[in-house]
Amino acid sequence: MKTLALAAAALLAMQNGAKPEDTEVWTPEVPVVTPGPHAPVPPPSDAIVLFDGRDLSQWATVKDGSPARWTVADGVVTVAKGTGNIQTRRSFGSYQLHLEWRIPAGITGEGQARGNSGLFLASLGKGDEGYELQILDSYRNRTYANGQVGSIYKQFSPLANPSRKPGEWQSYDILWTAPTFDASGTLTRPAAVTVLMNGVVVQDHTVLKGPTLYIGQPKYTPHGRAPIKLQDHGDPSAPISFRNIWLRELS
Repeated sequence: MKTLALAAAALLAMQNGAKPEDTEVWTPEVPVVTPGPHAPVPPPSDAIVLFDGRDLSQWATVKDGSPARWTVADGVVTVAKGTGNIQTRRSFGSYQLHLEWRIPAGITGEGQARGNSGLFLASLGKGDEGYELQILDSYRNRTYANGQVGSIYKQFSPLANPSRKPGEWQSYDILWTAPTFDASGTLTRPAAVTVLMNGVVVQDHTVLKGPTLYIGQPKYTPHGRAPIKLQDHGDPSAPISFRNIWLRELS
């Protein structure tokens, strides 16, 4: 996690004796489930289409709000490494989200250095701040359970690992319940999420402890509606691609 704010928080945590490994969970390992065949899910009539295969008009660079500079070709958007995270121009509360992604067939590396990206269900800053649902190649690639694909990163391991092989399309279908705070900033309802990956439940109304932290324990700070963010993790071997991204707002 690489922004100045997170780097400062990480430095403070390390000065207090905390390490990244403190929040890694390696056992029990997540059971592998073979998913059914992939079939794209078209947006329903009331959906907000966030990426229709033609352009990134709905997205901006997180760091400075400039137009997103990822590559769009053949109905797919691919991370342009080094251009930074991108997020939606609109902000959202609770929602239903569909997203498809693909990790290159020729992926190399292992563990966290194998197709690493992230879907931030609510983006809270100019870098990697927010609530992260992990994207990673977890097909025959062991890492800590609460850091593999389908995890709420560094908080909750997925219930299953329904990963397809690299080069094949994967999908997330998500129900996100945004946290709420009262006028004084006190948390009145924590965030919760249900996630299906490739049609298999991997998070079942999971109640989050707060936004993602690489080092240390998460905690809530008050915020309102927020954009959705996709991560340019900087993995040199993995130009991850996305397509068919749509959302339905929930009251």
